Amino acid sequence: MARFNKSISRKARHSRVRKNLSGTPERPRLNVYKSNANIYAQIIDDVNGVTLASASTLDKELSGEKLTANVESAKKVGELVAKRALDKGVEEVVFDRSGYIYHGKVKELAESAREAGLKF
Repeated sequence: MARFNKSISRKARHSRVRKNLSGTPERPRLNVYKSNANIYAQIIDDVNGVTLASASTLDKELSGEKLTANVESAKKVGELVAKRALDKGVEEVVFDRSGYIYHGKVKELAESAREAGLKF
């Protein structure tokens, strides 16, 4: 019998969802990843295999503030990725929460991206 932990279960959920979820040039995918230390968000066109915009707590624009993987940081990363996407002409996205539950950091990132102008 195999042992399962949170990480393995999340990756299984993510692969199950990704079978049916794909980003197109008209409506790319907003992917969220969070580690223990940082939060990352990418706008991805899966058809062409291109990342259109990205943001994380490691970005130079946010480096003046000591950001870690918390709810306030997630809010700022959501705003930054939405701003960068809108600069590239992307207004509508498909939200890919990567198997994480829609709560806390993931929810704040999504809501701040919506408030900044992304539609999903």
